[in-house]
Amino acid sequence: MIDQLCPAIMKLPRASAGVYGQEYCGVIYSVNGVYYASYGSPLGKTILMYPETRKQCYSPRFVVDERGRTSIIADYHSHPWQPSPMSDRDLWSHSQRWLLRIQFDTACRVMKLIPYVGESRPGEVFAREGQRWKLVGYILPEDKPFGIVTKVEP
Repeated sequence: MIDQLCPAIMKLPRASAGVYGQEYCGVIYSVNGVYYASYGSPLGKTILMYPETRKQCYSPRFVVDERGRTSIIADYHSHPWQPSPMSDRDLWSHSQRWLLRIQFDTACRVMKLIPYVGESRPGEVFAREGQRWKLVGYILPEDKPFGIVTKVEP
């Protein structure tokens, strides 16, 4: 599912329009052990900050699915430009609600954060390469409030 999510979101209005683009947010959830993604929501302000850009949207806090009881495991959001790794705001420990965070840019470069909020072990940052996840960095426990990533050397 993760490999189909970005191309679907990039078809939405202004999803790849750069500075004038729109960020889309949603969640990945399960129903009876099967995973689904909510529809990408553009809810949030479009912020233009020259020379830097910043967008925002809000992922839902719950999902109603007629197929059964839902369990949210991750939020996701897009960035309307490339290249675009996760920002410090994406990585802050106090901005994490779920077990995972997924982020992707217009080139469908997909990043995953496992924050381990409230745990003493480091958070982990991954990049999608082909059909696999590659560990690219750690967020040390003392750096979790600031979202500082320590890169993993190859």
